[in-house]
Amino acid sequence: MRYRLLGRTGLRVSEVFLGAMTFGEEQIGASPQEARRILELYGEAGGNVIDTANFYSGGRSETILGELLAGRRDRFVVASKYAVSRDGGDPNAAGSHRKNLTLSLEAGLRRLGTDYLDLYWVHLWDRHTPVEETMRALDDAVRAGKILYVGMSDAPAWVIAHANTLAEWRGWTPLAAIQAPYSLLNRDIERELLPMAQTFGLTVAAWGPLAHGVLSGTFTSSTGPRQGTRINPRSLGARDRTVAQAVQEAADDLGASSAQVAIAWTRARSQAVHPILGARTAEQLKDTLGALGCSRGAACPWDTGPPHLPSGQ
Repeated sequence: MRYRLLGRTGLRVSEVFLGAMTFGEEQIGASPQEARRILELYGEAGGNVIDTANFYSGGRSETILGELLAGRRDRFVVASKYAVSRDGGDPNAAGSHRKNLTLSLEAGLRRLGTDYLDLYWVHLWDRHTPVEETMRALDDAVRAGKILYVGMSDAPAWVIAHANTLAEWRGWTPLAAIQAPYSLLNRDIERELLPMAQTFGLTVAAWGPLAHGVLSGTFTSSTGPRQGTRINPRSLGARDRTVAQAVQEAADDLGASSAQVAIAWTRARSQAVHPILGARTAEQLKDTLGALGCSRGAACPWDTGPPHLPSGQ
């Protein structure tokens, strides 16, 4: 595992992040025991960034992660998020305003069993809360020592640029990173978000690099979809199938898996991009971690474009 700096900070973060969204899911997620195996494998590979959120598995993701990190919490860069509703009956239990930030952060710290978060994300753009309020509230939490760095997820480029400019002018803590979906099937961030992030020196945490499993080889392998997949094969469009098949063919040529090719391609697009690897089992994570070696190999042909994709894809 190699390391890069988080945005324009001195914090060293691994080239891929671990997503803990599956931790604690009852049906097709990772049990606490499997979550431990996943975390151990990631740590042994040199990974040090774990990404969760206050509503993942109804808060159980943070709780399980806190238990797994007991006695070694400072070894990892722990990131969580707020803004999604904590209580459907309370209009102030959602949004990026100061009240929700304060209550969400305190509850998250208790579940995680820690005094501070390394990185705290605004999970979603809240158009009803002035960005000045959000950035000032985040800065107050940084000054209080409860979070060290701040980031913003799933927001337009102009909102992030506005927020960072306000922070610069007013002496508040600037954003260190953004989070957005990015894969061979979802390249929207290449229009504005990625160039903006590169200009501001922001780290880009890319979620969904396998397009919710479409690019994992699940639908292109000879054995067919694996048991427990969330996607109905009938819901896949022609473009989904064409791109998935192209990735499978590239993987076959390279002697790699489809998941490794898809993740390696995402990483190769920009040094700012850190894919978030989600896994339900340690075996799945072991496969996707193989993308690190693949993307460094001389045989990988996609540094300037996608592998063998049809015109227009």
